Amino acid sequence: MFDIGFTELLLVGIVALLVLGPDRLPGAVRTAGLWIGRIKRSFSAIKAEVEREIGADEIRRQLHNEQILDLEREMNAAKQKLNAPLSSLGETTPTAESVKNSSQDKSPQP
Repeated sequence: MFDIGFTELLLVGIVALLVLGPDRLPGAVRTAGLWIGRIKRSFSAIKAEVEREIGADEIRRQLHNEQILDLEREMNAAKQKLNAPLSSLGETTPTAESVKNSSQDKSPQP
């Protein structure tokens, strides 16, 4: 993540030793370590929660898509059931042209 080499760490350690002194340096390092640990834990908890939420949203989206597909399959099955009796009788659904022709044949002749 950060590109910190050994020389940079050594420089920070020497400056901290000069500024804080040898008696307060161990306590400062311990306190810094505790704070860094807390920050890492909180970031990992936030990351895990975000991943859980993203996963939950993805699952909800997939379930919604599956429900839509199931409804579409049911509609197609119902459509096929309705068309099956007509095709087994040899009848077809009337077209606009056949309806027009049959209405002209039934009109009274003068």
